[in-house]
Amino acid sequence: MSQDTTPAGSPEPDPTPAPLEPAPGYDSPVNSEPVAAPVEAAPVFEPQVEPPVAVAAGSSLLARLGAELFGTFFLVLAGLGVALYASAQFAGVGGGAGALAVALAFGIAVAGGAAAVGHVSGGHFNPAVTLGACIAGRTPWRDLLPYWLVQLVGGAIAASAVFVTIPSGLAAQLSSGGTGPTTTRAFFSGLANGFGDHSPLGTASSGELTFSLFAALVVEVIVTAVFVGVILGVTDRRADSKIAPLIIGLTLAVLILVAMPATNASVNPARSFAAALYSDTWAWQQLWAFVVAPLAGGALAAIVYRAFANPPLDDEEFGDDESAYEVEEIVVVERSA
Repeated sequence: MSQDTTPAGSPEPDPTPAPLEPAPGYDSPVNSEPVAAPVEAAPVFEPQVEPPVAVAAGSSLLARLGAELFGTFFLVLAGLGVALYASAQFAGVGGGAGALAVALAFGIAVAGGAAAVGHVSGGHFNPAVTLGACIAGRTPWRDLLPYWLVQLVGGAIAASAVFVTIPSGLAAQLSSGGTGPTTTRAFFSGLANGFGDHSPLGTASSGELTFSLFAALVVEVIVTAVFVGVILGVTDRRADSKIAPLIIGLTLAVLILVAMPATNASVNPARSFAAALYSDTWAWQQLWAFVVAPLAGGALAAIVYRAFANPPLDDEEFGDDESAYEVEEIVVVERSA
């Protein structure tokens, strides 16, 4: 059979296509299986942790201590200042309008102090409150002693201010009838906390009606426990913290009215220390009871609070002392690969 040629005489190309050359790596000339196109990998986002950034989330320790000193100073100044002259005017701190005036003075002062600087330090102004806040998980234990120290100093400064401003002839005038205090220290001793013959009821009855040491301890433990318990409750995040200062102030006023006939109402070791500072010797001899009992009451309230509020919740305004420290913020940034 002759091969067809073109008019030019060259061989006509064969219409049958040439077989495909096998691709490298394949055994057969043509891969009969369909080959899927390679899928491009989706971008992967990997979190990248930046170095920790220290941010100032609240007040420094110095600022917190300053706030506690101011608040305790204000509380003791208002309470003792009103009590001193209410006792002179109404003849007995534990009776009549004098008792109401003293209770309101302490209550309004603690409410004002809490509203003013509570967001700085927690607004304790009371060693028993600070102890309760530490046990309840509101305040770090490392702040306990510094808080106690400035609270005592603030109370001492306030007591000094009240004592040095007493008119020199006031005690003599009050004792002109033969029944009043004969010295300025004796007059100031009416502010001190006491039991037995030195309780307000014992003084008013000339020792015929007295509250024993046991009764005084029980009263102070109970009223302080109630006070600290109310503070922990109203400053919880689940409570309305806007009215916390008012509730705390009213609670303190009521509890002072309860305890005043028995012990002259301590509820606060810093207040008791301040009043004893310029009082007669008996006030120093009985001071231990008004340190131990309020601290025991504050601890009792905190233990009960922790048992019924587990885990303890930090409060926003007065007990959230942790917010006053520098914290580390971890910034997470998403970046594509």
